[in-house]
Amino acid sequence: MAKFELKLPKMGESVAEATITNWLKEVGDSIEADEAVLEIATDKVDSEVPSEVDGILVEKLFEADDLVQVGQTIAIIEVKDGKETAETTSAESEEPAEEVMVEEAEEFVASAEQSIQSSPEFYADSTKFYSPLVKNIAKKEGISLSELESLEGSGKDGRVTKNDILEYVETRSSKPTQQKAPAARPEPSVQKQAAPISVNGEDEIIEMSRMGKMIAHHMVESNLTSAHVQSFIEVDVTNIWNWRNKHKNEFEKREGEKLTFTPIFMEAVAKAIKDFPMVNIAVDGDKIIKRKNINLGMAAALPDGNLIVPVIKNADRLNLVGMAKAVNDLANRAKTNKLKPDDIQGGTYTVTNVGTFGSIMGTPIINQPQVAILALGAIRKVPAVIETPEGDFIGIRHKMFLSHSYDHRVVNGALGGQFVQRVAQYLESFDKNRDI
Repeated sequence: MAKFELKLPKMGESVAEATITNWLKEVGDSIEADEAVLEIATDKVDSEVPSEVDGILVEKLFEADDLVQVGQTIAIIEVKDGKETAETTSAESEEPAEEVMVEEAEEFVASAEQSIQSSPEFYADSTKFYSPLVKNIAKKEGISLSELESLEGSGKDGRVTKNDILEYVETRSSKPTQQKAPAARPEPSVQKQAAPISVNGEDEIIEMSRMGKMIAHHMVESNLTSAHVQSFIEVDVTNIWNWRNKHKNEFEKREGEKLTFTPIFMEAVAKAIKDFPMVNIAVDGDKIIKRKNINLGMAAALPDGNLIVPVIKNADRLNLVGMAKAVNDLANRAKTNKLKPDDIQGGTYTVTNVGTFGSIMGTPIINQPQVAILALGAIRKVPAVIETPEGDFIGIRHKMFLSHSYDHRVVNGALGGQFVQRVAQYLESFDKNRDI
């Protein structure tokens, strides 16, 4: 019978690898076309890999927690009908995928021979990727995690290859009395910066989740990369509050969607970015990349309590109805773990609603490689001075704080302050007679 190679599919722009989190099928199980075979996870989103054919799973080439490159074969399926397919090959005739380097292919074969699942567990805390073969060599030679992380790899994206680790072992063995000099620019690590913690018998030790580790590393990296500065402004959103209360029932009945405040805020942010496009940039060394599209990241909660940032693509081209549908769709799919990798790619500016948790303001950390992020505080009823042609008086108004964090390397105080002020102006000038 013919055999089909199930490969890790392309999952969106800039997604080059994924971690296998769970096999849904075992060797010997029957599989139907489009049926999920395994679950995978990228930096922040989980998804499933379906089979393209009917057949029987005869071989799994990776185990749970293994990291796999896009294009690599992850399983072999024996096709029921026996028909040859474009993916049917033999070990002798298969050409390696273009995306997989020869060195990586060699490491994979060697790793399989040494049993992938036996990779050293004490290297699991590293924020870098090392193949099972490299880990096994390091363990055998007694190479510590700090030594391993100090190596400069020659592989793709600076990864340490088999040749790199063997060369280091040879050099290390020939100079046993010399202490290796620390790397000039060590990779930032949450573990390296942590102070020693004492633990007693009454304390509970909880292992951080995979996503928790990634988020922690991402936050530390952002703080080390960007010079964070904040600007705050208070906004009167009484007109928006009253307008939404007036139209939310009609909107839900007509569109089948809830009308929240988020799409209104997103609309104002997109308009302000068009006025100040230099907050819609990224930094690449000493170069600035000015983004053509306005893709708004929207921080959303996952079922496990972690946050994820799905992206509303070309947000400036959406009307309020389209924005509401995009916001609701991404929020609902985040809650049910149904976001796709492409849903969290390509963001150019991020908005996070700290008011959901009752906070009146916050100092959010920039979502790299972006240069700014806006936090929306809780809407509160407060006494305020109201100016009228007849004079000033005190009244009850609905107000909120906007907190703008930005990278002072490229966004100065004037631009950062003017931008958030423009967002406030758009919100305060919201037309209370607007149709929807």
